[in-house]
Amino acid sequence: MKFKREFEKYRGFIFDMDGTTYRGTRIIPKADTTVNYIKSTGRKVLFVTNKTTGTTTEYHAFLKQNGLNILETEILTATKVIKKYISNNFFDFPFFALGEDKFIEELRDEGLTYSADPLRIRIVIVTLDRTLNYEKLEIAARALETGAKFLAANIDDTCPVDNGEILDAGSTISALEKRTHRKLELHFGKPSRFMFDEAIKQIGLPANEILLLGDRIETDIKMGNLFGVDTALVQTGVKSNFADYKDIAPDYILNSIADIII
Repeated sequence: MKFKREFEKYRGFIFDMDGTTYRGTRIIPKADTTVNYIKSTGRKVLFVTNKTTGTTTEYHAFLKQNGLNILETEILTATKVIKKYISNNFFDFPFFALGEDKFIEELRDEGLTYSADPLRIRIVIVTLDRTLNYEKLEIAARALETGAKFLAANIDDTCPVDNGEILDAGSTISALEKRTHRKLELHFGKPSRFMFDEAIKQIGLPANEILLLGDRIETDIKMGNLFGVDTALVQTGVKSNFADYKDIAPDYILNSIADIII
């Protein structure tokens, strides 16, 4: 086993998770041997996800159970990035989240205050929520109409699952923007500067020594293009229409992450 020649130059590899390293509940074939080989050469890896429905500990356990010999500190989530920002800048602001319980619990564990009262809410956060309903949308809308900040952990339109894709935060953001005539102020997942800076800090390498691998042009590949990181688009997750993203281009197109070694 060895690197294909064009990938030998990279000292670090940033992997998207859902759709790139696994899909739904299934690991991508040979993802384990690929990652373990990279680590055996002394190179660095980091797994970066916009998904907020699990904790870092849970994601780590899942990858370990599927044969990837990685550390919990080699995982970065959008949850970690947004809770750091809010803690540092708006710690006393009550928040409401269109998100699932584990996401809300992680923010509460940081000491942040949750509220479902539109008159008390100072921050509305949007992320993937498979329990989304009309009542939640209206709480968020009324809070935004009274001046709450409008933030998102991620902006993905869909999330890949075992048998296709499901609606993600981007669809919810669009609905709230139309309902309230407010625009999203900041987001913290890929391709944001917030996520990029945290990823570079965590992997500890300059951008020109890293390859970023992902399945989504508008998040994974765009982040690399914006901040000078080489990218590889894999075909194991969402299906992309290149015609929709004329200003975004990967350096490599691969069937899967396993294609970087032979």
